[in-house]
Amino acid sequence: MAADAVTTEQEERARTPQAPRKEMTDRARAERKTAWLLCAPAVIVMLLVTGYPIVYAIVLSLQKYDLRFPDDKEFVGLQNYVDVLSSSVWWSDIFNTLVITVASVALELVLGMLIALVMHRAIFARGAVRTSVLIPYGIVTVVASFGFLYAFSTTSGFIPEWFNLTEDPFASRWDSFGVIILTEVWKTTPFMALLLLAGLALVPDELHEAAKVDGASAWQRFWRITVPLMKPAILVALLFRTLDAFRIFDTVFIQTRGANDTETVSILGYNVLINRVNLGLGSAVSILIFICVIIIAVLFTKGFGATTAQQRGEAT
Repeated sequence: MAADAVTTEQEERARTPQAPRKEMTDRARAERKTAWLLCAPAVIVMLLVTGYPIVYAIVLSLQKYDLRFPDDKEFVGLQNYVDVLSSSVWWSDIFNTLVITVASVALELVLGMLIALVMHRAIFARGAVRTSVLIPYGIVTVVASFGFLYAFSTTSGFIPEWFNLTEDPFASRWDSFGVIILTEVWKTTPFMALLLLAGLALVPDELHEAAKVDGASAWQRFWRITVPLMKPAILVALLFRTLDAFRIFDTVFIQTRGANDTETVSILGYNVLINRVNLGLGSAVSILIFICVIIIAVLFTKGFGATTAQQRGEAT
């Protein structure tokens, strides 16, 4: 019976005359042409700046190309990728990168939400509060990294003196991770807070007032009203920060240079490509990092699309 009903419905749809497709007017064609002409310079520049290096890196990654032995250059296909993926160093660096990424982004999300709530609910001096919160984000990452390096140094830092630390924090792997993560959190939490503040501005105050009248506590209002309506903003903030944290380079390079097993995938690519001047293997590492970034972006984009569709009631 269900199959017959479906067939009947399909036949009725087939017999229903379809609305004629509207032809594009001359004005619409002109506007589209103008839009393409306006976008063309930016597209061409982006293709030259990003497209050509990516294609050239792919070409290099398929070759055995070491500048120390330029005469031995030859096409090896996917062998460089096999060498990288079969190396324990790559997977160890992936683990280190994920540790830094997950820990720093999670802390930034929690702290950023708290700061965003404070900035959103500030009654007086709102501009001064927001400006002061954003100061760390305005500092260059290299400067912030050196600042934390000197602050935790046992010879010149004030933190070991305050907490009576006798051992160098950069002498062990996990202590080094702690300082690196703390540097990232201090530097980029304001950026997370800024994105979350934009999401808070979209939450209607009327819903909170109605829930408050119904007896909902502040905790219940936060989890039942604020967070669900902020999911798109939260996912966008997580996407931006995860992509940025996964490609971390300068903080690790300045504070440890990959010592004590703190090397990340970006440091690995730098060492192979710049220090060892192995263009083939280094390009393969760079392309693999690029693929990882694309995978992260796709996963977050799928989650973002599903969440917004559910909020609009489009998901079944």
